[in-house]
Amino acid sequence: MTAWLLDPEVLHLNHGSFGATPAGVLEAQQAIRTRIEANPTRFFLEGEYQERLDDTRRAVAEFVGADPAGLVFVTNATAGVNSVLRSLEPSLSPGDEILVTDHEYNACANAAAVSASRVGAVVTTAAVPFPLDDRSEIVDAVLSAVTDRTRILLIDAVTSATGLVMPVDELAARLEPDVRVLVDAAHAPGMIDFDVTELGASYVTANCHKWMCSAKGAAFLWVRPDRRDGVHHAVVSHGYNGGWPSEGGHLHAQFDWTGTHDPTAWLTVADALATVEAMHPDGWPGVKAAIRELCLTGRDVLMEALGIAPPAPADMIGAIASVPLPPAGNSGSAIFDPLMAALRDRHGIEVPVFTWPAPPERVLRVSAHLYNRPDDYDLLAKALTTELSD
Repeated sequence: MTAWLLDPEVLHLNHGSFGATPAGVLEAQQAIRTRIEANPTRFFLEGEYQERLDDTRRAVAEFVGADPAGLVFVTNATAGVNSVLRSLEPSLSPGDEILVTDHEYNACANAAAVSASRVGAVVTTAAVPFPLDDRSEIVDAVLSAVTDRTRILLIDAVTSATGLVMPVDELAARLEPDVRVLVDAAHAPGMIDFDVTELGASYVTANCHKWMCSAKGAAFLWVRPDRRDGVHHAVVSHGYNGGWPSEGGHLHAQFDWTGTHDPTAWLTVADALATVEAMHPDGWPGVKAAIRELCLTGRDVLMEALGIAPPAPADMIGAIASVPLPPAGNSGSAIFDPLMAALRDRHGIEVPVFTWPAPPERVLRVSAHLYNRPDDYDLLAKALTTELSD
């Protein structure tokens, strides 16, 4: 059986956006669905759901360096960011600041703006250069934007459009506890060495369906012990007043049951971890090293084709990397440049071309996972050269 269900007629260089789930994990997910449908009442109300969820929680917590008591599941990292920001709204006063960078993922930047608007706070933006020569440029940019009204820093562990591994641990060490650091680590676990406790941040949320390769709709939120009592799910449900019989304390009660949904993506994350681990003789350390090396190879190919210098040092790259492209000859779009559609429709290559930071400027971002090969990037470079010369 083929390990991946990806269409062989398409060159897939966009693992970073949605991930890819191995066939065996999807089979495990369907087996749990079948188990649920045999007797939903038994599954959800007689302890099986909670037991399986707790088992999965322990597996994920071990993988990301968390304590299980502080880890809960959400559908995606954006949901985790929203839950934290909504929980923090009562602590904000008019004129207080939520700080983001101009590399922040659009959905989470929107969440910050909405939470700020509810309480009269404001969102401020640190301008982080790209291209850049050193991670210290990021530290300096963020710290220079902090004021005595800054209450929260929302920052990516790995930026979406530009693919930069951010110095989150250094920023948290400089800002916590006076400024609460909320880490949007959507891309981090399974891509880079990643330990949520060692980051030193108050809150860390991340996807499991990207580099951990779980089924779509699995993510986690981890909260530092001293911050847990103040965090609530963005959806108010039974756990708000102890109506869900979780034995994991306040945080688990808030998040483990928010109403009927399909929990199978959550319950098969451990299957995903085991499946991908078995794909490399050195397990997960080998997986992360292999996909990073492949990504850097792909970036080198693109830089040579474009005749450009590295836009960021290699030690700031994981398994996604972006390269600046010549300015577009059109107005672009809100998010994606039309070149993305051209590469898909004329060359069969799925790769994002982001309009960033604003039209006509744009970047192309490549991903690497175990189903990719070095010559994938040669094919992309050839197609890109063709499109840019037309």
